[in-house]
Amino acid sequence: MQRRDFLKAAGIGAAATATGAALATPAIAQGITKWRMVTAWPKNLPGPGVAAQMLADRITALSGGRLEVELFAAGEVVPGPGVFDAVAEGTAEIYHAVPAYWGSKSKGILLFGSQPLGLTAIEQTGWLMQGGGQALYDEMYGRFGLKPFLCGNSGPQWFGWFRNEIKTVDDLKGLKYRTTGLNSEVCAKLGMAVEAMSGPAMFQALQSGALDAGEFIGPWSDSALGLQQVAKNYYAPGVGEPGSAEECAVNLKAWEALPDDLKQAVAYAAESLYNPVLTEYNTKHAMALRELTANHGVTVRKLPDEIVIAMGNAMGEVVKELRDSDDELVRKITESFLEYRKLMVEYMPYADAGQMNARGLDYNYG
Repeated sequence: MQRRDFLKAAGIGAAATATGAALATPAIAQGITKWRMVTAWPKNLPGPGVAAQMLADRITALSGGRLEVELFAAGEVVPGPGVFDAVAEGTAEIYHAVPAYWGSKSKGILLFGSQPLGLTAIEQTGWLMQGGGQALYDEMYGRFGLKPFLCGNSGPQWFGWFRNEIKTVDDLKGLKYRTTGLNSEVCAKLGMAVEAMSGPAMFQALQSGALDAGEFIGPWSDSALGLQQVAKNYYAPGVGEPGSAEECAVNLKAWEALPDDLKQAVAYAAESLYNPVLTEYNTKHAMALRELTANHGVTVRKLPDEIVIAMGNAMGEVVKELRDSDDELVRKITESFLEYRKLMVEYMPYADAGQMNARGLDYNYG
């Protein structure tokens, strides 16, 4: 799909919500239950749009066809930012999006998506599966009538596309910058004017000058939106999102109505896609980066250490605010995340980071 098709698909907005009421009752016929999946993405957007379709197809397959999931892209039933509420209210049975979009519901939700200088993709699912995070995830989303699952991860995101080179923290002050989640709070503390918008809207804002810079995901997804056409300085690492989890959430009543074997089909479909989605991102990001630098005049730049340290300090302020929350559950989620992060910080210098450092040494490998 071409960039213009994504822009067109993403432009369908609130007018489409009028059809939601007509879709409020799931179809059940001849032992087959039909679910609607609403997503935050243009249809088949490389990365999350592709992953959403994979999830719909896998649930249908693992259920033996007894649970059919039909995907509706952003704007076809509800606009992308409305999928959380649509599923909570029963307009659709399941959505595909990212936790980073739901900070207005609770700041605690944001920790399940990505955390500046926080957990990598593998560590994130490790926290949920091995560190007690899933029970807290269930408790938080249960407040809204939802049953959540992680179902993918983009891996390390990029700090994004900048019209001009940045060298110091002062260069960030006043910059109009697109991002989401906890990274929005961190960047705002550094003096950036943070904007939340879709990827296609980000292209248009960079093109018009309404934005000075912005991040979406990484080379594969970003290049599909044509962001390399409107900015040429591409900064990494995206320490604001070291691993951005993708999620699906099911309307709790629809979930509870399923027999146990179909619950297992939904749960396993989500869990089994986490690594395939992550490895596809990593592989296709690498391929897209080669193309961007070789043929599109993109300059890859390293985010200065001064900025990384400033972001870390700003995230420390955000963490303190989360620990001091009036909401006991937010405090519990924060402490659980911090405990697991501390464990990984102790271990990973000898494991993943140690291997990466060794691989970066100068030797003749082939």
